[in-house]
Order: sequence, then structure tokens, then C-alpha cells
Amino acid sequence: MVQMIETKAAFDKLLAETDKLIVVDFTASWCGPCRMIAPVFEKLAEENPDVVFVKVDVDANDETAGACGISAMPTFHCYRNGAKVEELCGASEEKLREMVAKNK
Repeated sequence: MVQMIETKAAFDKLLAETDKLIVVDFTASWCGPCRMIAPVFEKLAEENPDVVFVKVDVDANDETAGACGISAMPTFHCYRNGAKVEELCGASEEKLREMVAKNK
């Protein structure tokens, strides 16, 4: 199950304390493409137990979205050792799978 990160403090703690690859889905409940890619993101989480998959609702957690420079949804970020290593904008299953495979 993909965890929803509710606060900037929780996001910062996750980045600081996780040594695995973290994939973040910046999403919004009203975003059609976000809803379309959500089952793919969940499936990727099941297929990659060695990777941490989380979501950030840009409306509920606008502080984190703002700090990460999110301007379009969905946007996916990969983090390793607390630093962003890759970003993907858009709901492309193929590109999302490539990004996860390349960075794990």
C-alpha cells in the first residue's frame, strides 16, 4: 500500500531516514491524469518492494508541493540519500516504469 505523506515534516523525515530509493507521486484528487496513473503507481509499489512509494496531495500538503517546485500534476520525483535524482511530469506508464527501473 502506498502511503500518503500528510505534512512537510513527515516528508523531510522520510527523506532523512530512508536509504532506499523513494518515488513520490505529487497528485491531486481533482486531477484526471492522476487518477488514471494511480493504479499503475500502486502496481509498481507491489512489483518493487525494495523501493519506497509515497504520494503527496498537492492541495492537502501544499507546503511540501511548494518546496519541491511542483507546478503540474502528476509529477513524480525519485530521491536517494535525501536528494532528488530524477523528475517526471505527466501520466506516462512507460516513462514512470523506466524511471523506477533506472534509479533502483
